[in-house]
Amino acid sequence: MERLPRLKTSDHYPFLLLHVGTNDTAKNDFEQITADYVALGRRIKEFEAQVVFSSILPVEGKGLGRDRPIVEVNVEVNIEGEMTYSEREPDENQTVSEVFILVGFSYLTRLQILLFLVFLVIYLVTLVGNLLIILLIKLNPSLHTPMYFFLLNLSFLEICYTSSVVPQLLAHLLVEQKTLSIAGCATQMYIFTIMGLTECCLLAAMAYDRYIAICNPLHYRTIMSGQVCAQLVGASWTIGILVEVAQTTWIFSLPFCGSNRIHHFFCDIPPVIKRACTDTSKNQIVVLALSVLFIMSPFLLIILSYICIISTILKLPSVEGRRKAFSTCSSHLMVVTLFYGTALFTYLRPKSISTPEGDQLISLMYTVVTPVLNPIIYTLRNKERN
Repeated sequence: MERLPRLKTSDHYPFLLLHVGTNDTAKNDFEQITADYVALGRRIKEFEAQVVFSSILPVEGKGLGRDRPIVEVNVEVNIEGEMTYSEREPDENQTVSEVFILVGFSYLTRLQILLFLVFLVIYLVTLVGNLLIILLIKLNPSLHTPMYFFLLNLSFLEICYTSSVVPQLLAHLLVEQKTLSIAGCATQMYIFTIMGLTECCLLAAMAYDRYIAICNPLHYRTIMSGQVCAQLVGASWTIGILVEVAQTTWIFSLPFCGSNRIHHFFCDIPPVIKRACTDTSKNQIVVLALSVLFIMSPFLLIILSYICIISTILKLPSVEGRRKAFSTCSSHLMVVTLFYGTALFTYLRPKSISTPEGDQLISLMYTVVTPVLNPIIYTLRNKERN
């Protein structure tokens, strides 16, 4: 990539022909060189160009057998069924077909099975861990308290949240054609975004619960009654559904044209908006505004709650009292840090430091890693208290 002319996303590259030299053959083996050129081709195709490699990559033996590697690279880079600029009439905006191609981790060709096994294990642990928390809270009357009521709802959210992404990711790791219909993409975005925003609001409600428990303990049971807890959870779901249904419906009302490749492993908002063939600057401003309003507002409430909590804890006379008070909210604080840290970095960071590979790694944190860590964090915290 460093030796190529600087490419700009605002330019159009109908066709790029790259000649593969042999200067590196003494340093790298065939598999490494093949992987490098496949990754290079996929990166260049982000600029909507038809990429073709010429020349021959080194393999053992001579003769016609030497043509096979370069053909395989071109097949890998140019996925069958993709609409390329070389197939269009000049200045024609062709509409995307009824499917998207989720590129995902296609560039890690030799790691597909390993990634499948790793993600499958993590997903199963996530399901089992969160289901166990739900069952324990339901079956144990001593856990029928506001804190565990919120935790039960959080575990249910985590199951739905990760299940909207991971099963489809697992399926795509096992197939060559990683396609998803536009209707399926919209459905995934509906579920994922609703669960994500609902979780933001629920974490704020949990912070309020901890604030009342520590800063106003004598009136805790009166303030945090069952009705109030149900209202807080209901408000979280209502906000999540209303906001994200409106936003996702708006996004999929846009016309999609050009390439149908999405450089992500699921239908997240930023990569889908990039497929629109209209000026999406206003859409992106609205998405940013909604992110700031409905993601940052709960986050600010959480920060204010913990400022009051920490101030109260520091005023306690004994070290043991401070330790016990902090232990009641330490797990929630860790979950908030994991969830909001990755989400804020994903949706509010500048485009200049964004890359498709980096975006996917960050997305793995809040779609795969965080849901599996939450039950572990709460379980360890409860063991420490006991």
